Amino acid sequence: MMKLVGNWSYPTSVRFGAGRIAEIAEACRVAGVRKPLLVTDRGLASMEITAKTRALVETAGLGNAMFSEVDPNPSDLNVAAGLKVYREGGFDGVIAFGGGSALDLGKTIAFMAGQTRPLWDFEDIGDWWTRANPAGIHPIVAVPTTAGTGSEVGRAGLITNSVLHEKKIIFHPKMLPSVVICDPELTVGMPKFITAGTGLDAFAHCVEAYSSPHYHPMSQGIALEGMRLVKEYLPRAYADGSDIEARAHMMSAAAMGATAFQKGLGAIHAISHPVGAVHNTHHGTTNAVCMPEVLKFNRPAIEDRFDMVAAYLGIKGGFDGFCAFVDEFNESLGIPRTLGGIGVKDADADALTKSALNDPSVGGNPMPMTYDNTRAMIEALL
Repeated sequence: MMKLVGNWSYPTSVRFGAGRIAEIAEACRVAGVRKPLLVTDRGLASMEITAKTRALVETAGLGNAMFSEVDPNPSDLNVAAGLKVYREGGFDGVIAFGGGSALDLGKTIAFMAGQTRPLWDFEDIGDWWTRANPAGIHPIVAVPTTAGTGSEVGRAGLITNSVLHEKKIIFHPKMLPSVVICDPELTVGMPKFITAGTGLDAFAHCVEAYSSPHYHPMSQGIALEGMRLVKEYLPRAYADGSDIEARAHMMSAAAMGATAFQKGLGAIHAISHPVGAVHNTHHGTTNAVCMPEVLKFNRPAIEDRFDMVAAYLGIKGGFDGFCAFVDEFNESLGIPRTLGGIGVKDADADALTKSALNDPSVGGNPMPMTYDNTRAMIEALL
């Protein structure tokens, strides 16, 4: 087996390999952090991997502070609570530790640490990011414990507006973590349904990046290989959570998906974001449910390029074969065919449609999204 260990400088400084959580204190020092606040979610707060990480930080003389009031879909209320703890504690950086929710919240707390304007002034609209005071953005060390969102190599945080019940993207280039530790051993304890949902989130990122009409050939290549890694290794990680080789390749695929979607996202995320914000569904699983319907919708614009994807992945039948593969892949990983299967009940299709069309992901969809065609997709998914 190839030795799955490396130090990468793209898209940021990444320390990749089993057991590299042992380098957490050194990573903090490299990032210039002497008093970090570890931000994680409630479920991880009491787990052994978190206790081990905190002990490593404490032994190095960097304290032992933790904030874990993180909802599955983190909100502005979580940001406010975390900022209060951060500022009152006099911390100088964040260790964002966990899945996408904890990573997004940790990054947002570090971003907002020295800002005076309200959170929503930095939504990913036009050049709003230039409103931020760069000197007020504190350093971030990111440690993913799932293999899905790739938020550890992203420049944004996805935060739910608790008043509007809409997910908003908070963006700034300096939200990209200074140092990332990708240790596949941290993902071994993930339950099967989280392994599936997070893995399919990475797949959705690659599919949508590859589908996007924007020009970014580097992202195009990354998305293609990311799809291959998920196809080959997610079934193995799902079947045997202790398969370190599979876990490592999935961790790479997650980072690749988030790097690739600099090229754009599309209707999968535009629909998934409001569904998650209103119905509190798991983001990656929601993406997986949405994917077949969106592929069908985008067919006129992407059929030819997915003929090439199918060939690269060893799937017969071109675009149709790829769509059939997605259906079978989802089913093999326990993904329901409809949103009702993941707990969406009494949905307001009109409200979801309007929110979807307001999502910034709409701009990266290869087929134009209108009220009528977007509502038709949502009704089919319901």
